Amino acid sequence: MSLISACNLAKSFGVEDIFSNLSFSVPKHARIGLVGPNGVGKTTLLRILIGEETASDGTVQYARNLRIGYLPQEAALESGRTLWDECLSVFNDLLEMQAQLRGMDAQMGDHHADTEFLEKYSRLQERFEQAGGYNYENDIERTLSGLGFARDEYHKPLAILSGGQRTRAYLARLLLSNPDLLLLDEPTNHLDIQAMEWLEGYLKNWDGAVVLVSHDRYFLDRTVSVIWEMTPTIESYHGNYSAYLLQREERYERQLKEYEAQQEFIAKEEDYIRRNIAGQNTRQAQGRRRRLERLLVDARLAPPQKTRRIHIKLNAARSGDLVLRTFDLKVGYHDDRKILINVPDLVLQRGECVAIMGPNGAGKTTFLKTLLNKIPPLAGRVNLGGSVQVGYFAQAHEGLHDDWTLIQEIQHTAPNMLEPEVRKYLATFLFTGDDVFKEVGVLSGGERGRLAIACLALQGANLLLLDEPTNHLDLPSQEILQRVLAEFGGTVLLVSHDRYLVDAVATQIWQVEPDKTGMLVFKGNYSQLRESLEPKEAASGKKSGRKPAKAASVELSRKKSINPRILRELEEQINRLEEQLNEVTGKLEHPLEVNESVADLGQQYVEIQNALDQKWQEWNDLFLD
Repeated sequence: MSLISACNLAKSFGVEDIFSNLSFSVPKHARIGLVGPNGVGKTTLLRILIGEETASDGTVQYARNLRIGYLPQEAALESGRTLWDECLSVFNDLLEMQAQLRGMDAQMGDHHADTEFLEKYSRLQERFEQAGGYNYENDIERTLSGLGFARDEYHKPLAILSGGQRTRAYLARLLLSNPDLLLLDEPTNHLDIQAMEWLEGYLKNWDGAVVLVSHDRYFLDRTVSVIWEMTPTIESYHGNYSAYLLQREERYERQLKEYEAQQEFIAKEEDYIRRNIAGQNTRQAQGRRRRLERLLVDARLAPPQKTRRIHIKLNAARSGDLVLRTFDLKVGYHDDRKILINVPDLVLQRGECVAIMGPNGAGKTTFLKTLLNKIPPLAGRVNLGGSVQVGYFAQAHEGLHDDWTLIQEIQHTAPNMLEPEVRKYLATFLFTGDDVFKEVGVLSGGERGRLAIACLALQGANLLLLDEPTNHLDLPSQEILQRVLAEFGGTVLLVSHDRYLVDAVATQIWQVEPDKTGMLVFKGNYSQLRESLEPKEAASGKKSGRKPAKAASVELSRKKSINPRILRELEEQINRLEEQLNEVTGKLEHPLEVNESVADLGQQYVEIQNALDQKWQEWNDLFLD
């Protein structure tokens, strides 16, 4: 049975048709990724499904008692409560049951022989347990921690949190509410990589259905099993994003062959009719004409269309083999003398692509600007190799001039280009017609990104420093940028959260570690880095009660020794806590057979579980510090 079924859905704004004749269904347990170029109507479709917008035509049917959870793109939670209390409000029914149990528990002495009272108490206690009554606080804590909140933020008022934090709070409350269907519009906005990975694992194990809009290709690969491409019609592809790319190309080639075969058939029929309509074969020609006319009305194929894409070519003069070296480099600001990154001595060779990764605020952009000598180092030095020409793509596009037109911006980079050449060049980046006379200040984030790339492509640089180049780019543009970087003959330093791009082009990763003010150096791409780190994160197996194997060492830029006595004592403490937790769990399963109250047992359960989580964190820290 489908959760949602749509038939001939359409949406128009005035005379402009956004989409039309959309028919689809969302089955139970679905994992659907909704993709397509910016402006095609993905967000509008989600808003229609939740009733925040009305379709111009068509119908939507819902399963009975369907509970839908919706995450808008910019969903800042507004509330006078603290972060914890806002998440706790999801469990009001459980809190009421808990209060009832405590009230009945207080009356237990007066009703110890009252069979009806004891049965009512037992049924309520069973409902409370089955609904997660002994786990909801742990669920809140795991969700908030997974989405990147520190413990000291749990009890802060939402009003003092940043916009990005309130968006994550909105997502946390949404996940805790456990709807039947999640509609997520760019859920990885405002999440760092650790939080993205946590959300991927959550959705993989979640029992409900998901429809999500995302520009994060790696996230789509890890979470969905069906891709819906809006073109603006909906075409369905089975598999994740990478499978969709292969199928889309195969489908296009097949449709193109079918179209060309039909065109060839039509041309042959028209030629026969033209040659024989007035001759001795006139009856056959007239019959063929009638059949051809029916085909042209009923079964004529439209030529398959490919999405308009930007066309980028980065040409670079050859540099020397040694492109960049650092010596005892310390990155930070001279105002406070605080060291953000102690950089190991780095050597960058021609043709390499380095991905610089790490959490927001760790100093990645500052590191790039230090390499560019825009910010002087606190200590040490940076040496560039021979014949190195640097091109810089700034995350905020600071090099663009808001009061200039697009033509002026291009001519500033390439003064010898005449206006007709500039307009032709801008058209390859999808700026056509009067777009070229717009001021830069009115462009959207994606348009500013395309313009910045257009300027960069004219510079002839052989060392590119790119700060989040895929921000605001739609999926087709990301695919093109990836191809261009893979084919680029120079050297690239790439700051990015785009794990799909890093997997495709990176030859090594420099990961900033703010807690240690250090930098981890790894030869390989993101997936290889994650695979090498998995033994060190074996503590994820702790939930099963099995003791994880000791973490294997990873050849990075540092080593660590572990005190065996501390490790042994910690594992003994974990074993004792697990035994205590099993004992309390057994008592909760048979509350009428023990002398302790259910409320006290529930409190013991929470305290032991919290202590156990803390010990597992200490165990994990032994290997990760």
